[in-house]
Amino acid sequence: MKIAKISVLTLATMFSGLLFAEESSQPEMTVYRSPTCGCCGKWLEHAENSGFKIKDVISSDMDQIKARYGVPEKLASCHTVVVDGYVIEGHVPAADVQKLLKEKPAVAGLAAPGMPMGSPGMEMGGRQDDYKVVSFDKDGHYAVYAEHGNGR
Repeated sequence: MKIAKISVLTLATMFSGLLFAEESSQPEMTVYRSPTCGCCGKWLEHAENSGFKIKDVISSDMDQIKARYGVPEKLASCHTVVVDGYVIEGHVPAADVQKLLKEKPAVAGLAAPGMPMGSPGMEMGGRQDDYKVVSFDKDGHYAVYAEHGNGR
């Protein structure tokens, strides 16, 4: 049996190439959030830990941002995200965003209306509410996209 010798430089070059390929395949999210909201920062950490690159934009006029991106008022939450042409509203789990980006349905985006306890960024106190993530279109129609909570 013949064993190939690989130099440290060759291994380093191969490894850095893998890191670059992994990094470049991750979509960047632009996250709009209020300067006073702590749970948004926790959601940002969740998204980063799930492989997303983040452009963090602090805004004191979230109503204007939600209107600009067509977030239906009844689906509003605390932060608004734009990623790969989709709008993500509130504490939507990163796995749901990744599924959306993979499947590319004909919707405007996803929302986790309100601020459901136990959703990413809202894990305070150990409470886990059942909640739904909904998809919505540009006309404000929406449908259940995913369900989360106890036993899901």
